[in-house]
Amino acid sequence: MSVVSIWTGQARRSVCGEVPAPPERVRAFYVDLDNIAQVHPLVQWVRSDSRVELADGYRQDYRVHDRIPLGPLLLPITYRARLTVPAEGTVRAQARQFPQVRLDSRVDFTPSATGTRITEDLTITAPRPLLAVTVRQAVAAHTTMLAAIGKLFAA
Repeated sequence: MSVVSIWTGQARRSVCGEVPAPPERVRAFYVDLDNIAQVHPLVQWVRSDSRVELADGYRQDYRVHDRIPLGPLLLPITYRARLTVPAEGTVRAQARQFPQVRLDSRVDFTPSATGTRITEDLTITAPRPLLAVTVRQAVAAHTTMLAAIGKLFAA
């Protein structure tokens, strides 16, 4: 069943970043959401919840606290995030926020001439009145995050 209705809309975007380190190091950093507050411009803190070992990897749940800019205000919001991390290959992430905002991503770590190319394919679902601003903020935040990961590894 699709989450898109007359009340909600959906958009797909891709963001990429180059990181001067091998894919296995970049992937290990990325999948440890305890690192995310260092590089994500909206995230204030992350708390690990449950972890489930899978046949080929694991699934980790988190609580994440953001400060979302809304005009001149910063709206504090705590939400659930889940990473599904296979032993190799594409990582899947989900974030579920109020009010009915969903961000699903597929994340690939590809060797490149400079180290690793991270590609996030994002599917963003939100109430129609919030969709444009949600997409804009998500793309900007994830673009900034990938650039910050690159700078962190370059240092």
